[in-house]
Amino acid sequence: MSEELHIRGSVSVPESELRWRFSRSSGPGGQHVNTSATAAELSYDVAASSLPEPYKTRALERLAGRLVRGVLTIRAEEFRSQLRNRDAARARLAAILAEATAPPPKKRVPKKIPRGINERRLENKKRRSNVKRSRSRRWD
Repeated sequence: MSEELHIRGSVSVPESELRWRFSRSSGPGGQHVNTSATAAELSYDVAASSLPEPYKTRALERLAGRLVRGVLTIRAEEFRSQLRNRDAARARLAAILAEATAPPPKKRVPKKIPRGINERRLENKKRRSNVKRSRSRRWD
């Protein structure tokens, strides 16, 4: 495994900031499941991390619903191997942090509607209005 988890650009998380716990996982595997701790639980303290300040602030805001006292926890138990579950948890953490630290999207600048388009729209509305008005009059 590499020493750092790449997030975006030059930003990465050192391996020393990741906390691992292992337990028995559910699912297929027969008796193997009952005897080995293959489920990996990865905890990352976003609040006390070494992320640059703007990234950390953005991540804390966007992940507020997933954090417990500033700690993000990811559990991976889809594979029978502890190593593959560790890799899956690391990949999920990298994806979550990359999305959470992404810069906000640019604001949409509304364009002015050209005068000709607006005039044609209003002319069509008047024409339809006249057609409907002429249908509703009574014949005497």
